[in-house]
Amino acid sequence: MEMKYITNQSTDPRYNLALEEYTLKHLDPEESYVILWQNEPSIIIGRNQNTVEQINSEAVKKYGVHVVRRMTGGGAVYHDLGNLNFTYVMRDEEGGINFRKFTEPVIRALRKFGVSAEFNSRNDLAIEGKKFSGNAQFVHKGKVLHHGTILFDSDLDRVQEVLKVKENKFKSKGVQSVRSRVTNISEYLVKKSTIEEFKELLLHYLFEEAGAPMEEYVLTDADKSAIQKMMDERYSKWEWNYGSSPSFDMRKSERFTCGEVEVGVNVKKGRIEACKIYGDFFGSEDVAEIEKKLTGLRYDEDEIRTALRELNLKAYFGPLTEDEFIKCLF
Repeated sequence: MEMKYITNQSTDPRYNLALEEYTLKHLDPEESYVILWQNEPSIIIGRNQNTVEQINSEAVKKYGVHVVRRMTGGGAVYHDLGNLNFTYVMRDEEGGINFRKFTEPVIRALRKFGVSAEFNSRNDLAIEGKKFSGNAQFVHKGKVLHHGTILFDSDLDRVQEVLKVKENKFKSKGVQSVRSRVTNISEYLVKKSTIEEFKELLLHYLFEEAGAPMEEYVLTDADKSAIQKMMDERYSKWEWNYGSSPSFDMRKSERFTCGEVEVGVNVKKGRIEACKIYGDFFGSEDVAEIEKKLTGLRYDEDEIRTALRELNLKAYFGPLTEDEFIKCLF
């Protein structure tokens, strides 16, 4: 497989997320790209999450932590300069979400460092049951963007301070706290190294795994200008990063195999007047389409089920059944 790497020295999460989106949507669709990058202290919010419910606003302000929403689904994660992120952008040959395709090369590359990692649950990589990598994907016009974190030497206590995690998430995993279920891989390296040394070697190993010669794509001035524009117009905006958190007549949250699904509806004179779906699920389609489909319907289970059958729920949520979604509405 041919692949090119993009060198990115920025540690601004707004720029870095814009770079990812630009690579996916505007660079050569026939090429494959890999990017290794780091963020200064940030909380990166999943596409479908309600930001204010994911962060400890007081701690975020105290530590000057960026809060930026990404384009992929999944849950909120904390980044700092002790965390290394990897991004793949390539043609979507699987026709949807497939985490193993992109995490297996990383697992094999980590073995060369003496790190025995495994794919754990729906989107995590772990060592001895402790998570060190969360992954997410986004599919767009025949291309897929896969990105993941690698906790190298991150401030794990800070993670617990700045993120709010709902109790039902811990209950579903049988653990007590964020801190107790995560680890840094630096503790497991056979040969100690800095994150910069690790980053350089990992890039080489990823190309080895792909069986591709190392080739760089150098961003042009036009590329950089377009990325900056995307950063200014999307990733720097309150409307994108926070958005409104309206109050609803009815709001219900459930945790399923696909993750958390929360639905809020306003009902007036027996009809759904407004609908909003939140959660840390992964899907290839935008749940705004479901919100639009439900708005205007009678708040009636049979009518809603009929409407849902016109949609492929798996494309929006992953492994979620019609009955499970209905459970969030009644």
